[in-house]
Amino acid sequence: VQLVESGGGLVQAGESLRLSCAVSEVTFDGDNIGWFRQGPGKEREFVALMRWRGGNPLYGDSVKGRFTISRASYDTVYLQMDSLKTEDTAVYYCARGSHYTTNHPEYPIWGQGTQVTVAA
Repeated sequence: VQLVESGGGLVQAGESLRLSCAVSEVTFDGDNIGWFRQGPGKEREFVALMRWRGGNPLYGDSVKGRFTISRASYDTVYLQMDSLKTEDTAVYYCARGSHYTTNHPEYPIWGQGTQVTVAA
């Protein structure tokens, strides 16, 4: 199983980006896909989480109201990021696991990450 993130880049504060997480193998309804990020010198932080089969997603407090996680196809999960702030600068990772949790060590499968840089 592989997860491949894409869509990162350099943007100005206030702008938007959409990250993609491509899943290489069939997922099961019990799977969960999470987005996490790690800024320079910071701990890995929970961003957003959704169940593969759907339902209400979960967001970290720092991104609530600005970011949206969604699944638009059978093999891709998106993270729409609006009203970006400089503090959103980080490497963003998608992860897959069988537990619906914001605790990143409980996710066994990770992508390689994509860099998002927000300039003032």
